[in-house]
Amino acid sequence: MDHQPKFFENLSGTGKAIGVLTSGGDAQGMNAAVRAVVRMGIYVKAKVYFVYEGYQGMVDGGDNIVEVSWESVSSILQVGGTVIGSARCKSFRTHEGRLQAAYNLVQRGITNLCVIGGDGSLTGANLFREEWSGLLEELAQNGKIDAEAVKKYAYLNIVGMVGSIDNDFCGTDMTIGTDSALHRIIEVVDAIMTTAQSHQRTFVLEVMGRHCGYLALVSALACGADWVFIPEYPPEEGWEDTMCVKLSENRARKKRLNIIIVAEGAIDCHNKPITSEKVKDLVVQRLGFDTRVTILGHVQRGGTPSAFDRILASRMGVEAVLALLEATPATPACVVSLSGNQAVRLPLMECVQMTQEVQKAMDEGRFLEAVRLRGKSFENNLNTYKLLAHKIPDAELPKTNFNVAVLNVGAPAAGMNAAVRAAVRVGITEGHKMFAVIDGFEGFAKGKIKEISWGDVGGWTGQGGSILGTKRTLPAKYLEKIAEQMRTNNINALMVIGGFEAYLGLLELSAAREKYDEFCVPMIMVPATVSNNVPGSDFSIGADTALNTITDTCDRIKQSASGTKRRVFIIETMGGYCGYLANMGALAAGADAAYIFEEQFDIRELQANVEHLTEKMKTSIQRGLVLRNENCNENYTTDFIYQLYSEEGKGVFDCRKNVLGHMQQGGAPSPFDRNFGTKISAKAMQWISKKLKETYRKEPGKVFANTEDSVCLLGMRRRNLVFQPVAELKSETDFVHRIPKEQWWLKLRPLMKILAKYKTSYDVSDSGQLEHVAMLPKEAVPAAI
Repeated sequence: MDHQPKFFENLSGTGKAIGVLTSGGDAQGMNAAVRAVVRMGIYVKAKVYFVYEGYQGMVDGGDNIVEVSWESVSSILQVGGTVIGSARCKSFRTHEGRLQAAYNLVQRGITNLCVIGGDGSLTGANLFREEWSGLLEELAQNGKIDAEAVKKYAYLNIVGMVGSIDNDFCGTDMTIGTDSALHRIIEVVDAIMTTAQSHQRTFVLEVMGRHCGYLALVSALACGADWVFIPEYPPEEGWEDTMCVKLSENRARKKRLNIIIVAEGAIDCHNKPITSEKVKDLVVQRLGFDTRVTILGHVQRGGTPSAFDRILASRMGVEAVLALLEATPATPACVVSLSGNQAVRLPLMECVQMTQEVQKAMDEGRFLEAVRLRGKSFENNLNTYKLLAHKIPDAELPKTNFNVAVLNVGAPAAGMNAAVRAAVRVGITEGHKMFAVIDGFEGFAKGKIKEISWGDVGGWTGQGGSILGTKRTLPAKYLEKIAEQMRTNNINALMVIGGFEAYLGLLELSAAREKYDEFCVPMIMVPATVSNNVPGSDFSIGADTALNTITDTCDRIKQSASGTKRRVFIIETMGGYCGYLANMGALAAGADAAYIFEEQFDIRELQANVEHLTEKMKTSIQRGLVLRNENCNENYTTDFIYQLYSEEGKGVFDCRKNVLGHMQQGGAPSPFDRNFGTKISAKAMQWISKKLKETYRKEPGKVFANTEDSVCLLGMRRRNLVFQPVAELKSETDFVHRIPKEQWWLKLRPLMKILAKYKTSYDVSDSGQLEHVAMLPKEAVPAAI
């Protein structure tokens, strides 16, 4: 970035009034968005109003439109649904209703609206904006308002945020609530799998999604379902036979359970509905399998929002206020959304039109077009699912005569097994022989290596930890023995799934190429570590699961203080020297401070934090949460900070401390980690196949790769998955502290501070550009995949 940073201090909300409402179906994370809008609005000195019960409250006025304070949104971050209520509103669809709504807003001087809802709610808001000046003139003619008011409140600014669990809105990677809904579905699937295993049953699960198959598709990918039905991609003619053959083949392979996922809007290629009951009856009649139907229903909308949804909604809420402050009468109504891990603004009506195009394509039977319009991410999900779910018969597989080994290196991270499964299955489909290495480089040196088949990795996506076993040992001291094993087993390519040690390991192996020809093969690393400290990637497999564990634990800890007033908790998180977990955990849990290594702090800052908490205790919010990264400072230890706070807060608040420890590495992987692991690993395997073809030498009939670009790390950068030679990443790495020199999430530090009521400066150079839907990069891999 060579432009000058732009700070929002120059944007003032003085004299502005912002109304915030939630409309349409509720979604987890809406409260986080409401909280961010209120706090950011108050922070920039604007007045902020709640509009209760969606548009109905706007039409009814009175107590439904209320000015709110900082404390009004305390303790709502972890609550599902929406605390300000949502209602379907018939009267807002009438001219009279909108006229009344305009009158109610003008009475309070509200000319900025932040609408959190689905495409229907946002379309309504846009119509309201277009009619606004006409409505005010009509009110003036009726003698309800004076000419002065017509001039003063001449324009209405609208910013939308999409809250919908279906993820059915074009232009945004993830809508608020989608990730949480996936959490609910996966919890149910994991629970059902254990009972289905016991009885050799088939389960048909019906998930929400009347017009959009995103939830069905991603949950099928995340649990390795046998079959999935979605509205955008109906099965071909004769699917009944194909499906039954597939299910009985799976049973014959000793698979004790079958899972079939049906989106509630699933259809066949003649646009006729495919219901879960119909699928069940088919399986029972044709195969005689013991089959049960489970309809998840409103469970998917409920429960507490996931860490991802809280962070997404908080970021979008802040961005929405910035967009309102910068809006002019000429700017179109916009939607704030996320592309990769970047906040973007898109014209609201472009997004709505594109979303309607998808439905039109489906109605007209143009299904391939519908999938394409849903966006690159949806298409990727579908292709990956097709690649991994159905085994091609051995006779039809290509034979490349290449052997590829997969190993886990470093500490365990949830989602590693999903990555191994994807690598093995894609490798087999591409015609390679796949080998699994047990216990990392150390196991490799000892010859713990075996061929692994398609069926061996069945059911691995939902397993936490590392089934292959993983060790932190680096290869340098075993080079001779590892080379020997690669020679013995004729290994032509290596895929390493792991954390910082995996990265160091690949650097060591590529340095040893001069001495050992065996290492002159394509090697790729897929980042998997809870610490998220691998250079070259914004995200690593396992970090999302750890973040959810931290967030859940903080919720419980905060709740434990609700009886005892005035208590501050000091919580220590993992991450080595990388503050990702502490910083993002603080954002997701609504903490007051997060101490991290990347942002040095001294005793004055600790003192300021204590004073800030003392002030906070005088309000109605009588508890505090402070996160500390394990290595943020060698002298200001968790104990030291605990003792300091205890002493300084004497008589005002008492303190407790918690070290979260290894629970952050355990647990079943979150939907994000399963999905990210699956997709990134499949892509890495395809890279290996391409490199093997490129580097195979007919004479002497072997693979020889010794260029820098044959040892790569596949990482997610901003909006894309990128292959980067590990040698090039050396300059971006702080090897002493095992972290990248530059980390994208540090830009979110001020966000956490603002939401905790600290004065700070916030660089908003990245935001403010209105993009167009069609311009979004086609290769984008969404932040929540």
